[in-house]
Amino acid sequence: MDIKEIQSLIKFVAKSGASEVKLEMEDIKITIRTGSAGYTNPETTIVQQIPMPQSPQVPMGTPHGVPPVQEGGAPAATGSVEDSKYITIKSPIIGTFYRKPAPDKPAFVEVGSTIAPGDVLCVIEAMKLFNDIESEVSGKIVKILVDDSSPVEFDQPLFLVDPS
Repeated sequence: MDIKEIQSLIKFVAKSGASEVKLEMEDIKITIRTGSAGYTNPETTIVQQIPMPQSPQVPMGTPHGVPPVQEGGAPAATGSVEDSKYITIKSPIIGTFYRKPAPDKPAFVEVGSTIAPGDVLCVIEAMKLFNDIESEVSGKIVKILVDDSSPVEFDQPLFLVDPS
């Protein structure tokens, strides 16, 4: 069904005085609603359904588990070589990340802070509950990877810690 046919259908429904007309075909659903019998600008909702493939398509040239190759011929790196010596502390839950216990209080940790197992690093709010996130390692905070009051996902990196 092309746009001309849809426009003529809208005009026909507006002139007919019908309050609502639904048309369902194989690949398209159209609903035309008029406010009342004399209303000349009907509301139209058009939903086109496109059949989706049954399974995800994988490009033939990229086998599973092989990283893409960059211009220089080296495999794509997920982090820099320098970051590999650091321990990544990840979010154990989905929620909102807060660096401070309260807006008027200082942050739990800053870059350069020394931490020990059991130290509170941040708070993650999930479903109106504030969860203290404690360190399981000792070391020095090298980088804070999330902004204050930002949403975080499960297993999202939050901090980089130098264990030495």
